[in-house]
Amino acid sequence: MASPASIVKLPSRGVPAAQVEEPPSQGGGSYQPFLPYWAVLENDFFQVLYSWVFRLWVLVMVAAGTGFLLYRVGVYKVTGVVQHASHFLADLTQWTVLVSVALVAVLAASSIAGERGSLADSVLSRGISRFQYYLGKWHGRLLSVLATHLALGLVGLTAAKMFLHEDIHLVGGLAALGISAAMLAVVVSLGVMVSAMIVNSFAAIAVLWVLLYGGGMLLSSLPVGTPSPDWALQQLPYVLKGQFHLEVLHRVVGWSLGISIGSAFIGMTYFSRRDM
Repeated sequence: MASPASIVKLPSRGVPAAQVEEPPSQGGGSYQPFLPYWAVLENDFFQVLYSWVFRLWVLVMVAAGTGFLLYRVGVYKVTGVVQHASHFLADLTQWTVLVSVALVAVLAASSIAGERGSLADSVLSRGISRFQYYLGKWHGRLLSVLATHLALGLVGLTAAKMFLHEDIHLVGGLAALGISAAMLAVVVSLGVMVSAMIVNSFAAIAVLWVLLYGGGMLLSSLPVGTPSPDWALQQLPYVLKGQFHLEVLHRVVGWSLGISIGSAFIGMTYFSRRDM
């Protein structure tokens, strides 16, 4: 740690003060308006990776994928019944999405509501814009959740092609990953919005669960063909085989993107006007 004398240059003994060289002034760097945003995003990204909820989610996904794969391989070895990789991945994706909603909702709903102390320090003491703070939290959660989901999905896709009857189209497999990732993006976006509107993290999680599962049940009762989580999951076996139109992918991603951006706009608007 620098001493005060090194910070403030004092005259040396026997040397007139006028002859003492002043230390060169350190010129300020260029102004970077998005530096607070990047700082919040980076901090939130690593905070998610170190959280026990995130590790539990990854552990559950890995255990479920390994168990499903071993079961399908065992059935083929014992009975000789061909196990299609598309059916395996469709069942696995449907199950993991339903479980992921519960755990990812906890991660998203606690992003702002669970950090009141750091929020006040960041916004009031450090002068970080509320919009940049919200965007950093939102994008940090999106990046950590979607990157992990895509990485695990690629591993599962590769394992299914290696150990099961290969009937997966490469483009279809990537499209299925995109559909499931779009659904998780909606969960994260709604979770951050609720977290910005409700102070208590447990209340935010409860409200988000009711919103997600209740909204999913209502959407599943809509006419056939209407974009809904249940409809998107039912399309996965055909998507994995490559038997789909780009319109299906566009509808799912488009609706997910619209809901995510809309919820972020609502959350930022409310968060910018609320008291700390």
